[in-house]
Amino acid sequence: MSEMPAAEQKPEATPAGSRRVLWVVPVADLGGVARHVLDVTRVGIPGWCVTVLCPEGALADRLRAQQVDVVSGPFGPRAGALTSMRTLRRAAAGIRPEIVHSHLAYADIINAWTPLPSGTRRFTTEHGIAGDDGVYHRSSLQSRLMALVHRARFPRFDGVIAVAEATRRAMIQKWSVRQPITVILNGVDLPATEKTRTSEIATRMRILSLSRLAPEKRIDKLIEAFALVRRQRPDATLTIAGEGPLRQELETMPQKLGIAESVRFPGYVNADAAMAEADVIVQLSVWENCSYTLLDGVARGLRIVAPDVGGNREVLGTDGVISAVEPTAIAGMILPTKTTAQRDSQSVATNNHPPVQPVAEMCRRIAVQYDRGGPND
Repeated sequence: MSEMPAAEQKPEATPAGSRRVLWVVPVADLGGVARHVLDVTRVGIPGWCVTVLCPEGALADRLRAQQVDVVSGPFGPRAGALTSMRTLRRAAAGIRPEIVHSHLAYADIINAWTPLPSGTRRFTTEHGIAGDDGVYHRSSLQSRLMALVHRARFPRFDGVIAVAEATRRAMIQKWSVRQPITVILNGVDLPATEKTRTSEIATRMRILSLSRLAPEKRIDKLIEAFALVRRQRPDATLTIAGEGPLRQELETMPQKLGIAESVRFPGYVNADAAMAEADVIVQLSVWENCSYTLLDGVARGLRIVAPDVGGNREVLGTDGVISAVEPTAIAGMILPTKTTAQRDSQSVATNNHPPVQPVAEMCRRIAVQYDRGGPND
């Protein structure tokens, strides 16, 4: 007997008392959205059994390792729209979920226009809309076309979630979303062995960047700022973790500035291990919605420097937020002074920043949205 195609494999029976939801993700690699999916499926959505539809790859492998039901198949930009719609339609017909919940724009569009079994509700979580159209679109024409597509899809959804208040505002401004948008910030849990920092963090200077090496991350500004930091703190070190199109160009900058011995480019790293060895996180992205790097840093009690864009203020409060992304301002926030040392000590001791919710609370709030309009209402 031949094996059933991946997209037609049926998950195990739904546990008694649980309802089925199909999460649809168009990416195979591990990134911010994959982290969200892995966290939610690890903890679980109360009262709901989650199956994930995604392409084969690292995310599918990690989900299976967590004993999560995975339906894999040709889905996503590489597969094309028609093939992706067929894959989703077959998966939904086999699973017959009460809800199909999509993540990222491509999956949202496919979810909106794929015929689903009668009574299936559609949900979407917006993870990545930017205030600056140039962050995600190559041209103003592409931006306008995609805005029209998104405006057309939202009336087809029964539930809309945004990962930050800034994301919700951008959705209304750019896409004219009229139905209610529920803001649920990403939740984070510390590894079991991790401890939050104490006030000693202000005396050390191990700086960490965890970003794709791309123009919108403005890592060149960080390197220039680090050169200024080194004038006052010769013991300072900078680790620039990640890969991307600017790696070769960025690697030459420390040599030209005479700081090469203090700057490392290790490529991809384990984020937990890297943060355990860091004292300051600098993330200068042109836009962030609800950054996991910043959330993890706050949960660990690390000092953080980030621009006042998107949802950063919702994560950081006013501590660590800078208005001008230029080397002098960045260096000034990195370098500890009596004022910053006192502030950091108080922040760690009194939790003087917006609270970081645990993953279980994020999952509970998702369940609340699912349960509205359900069969028991």
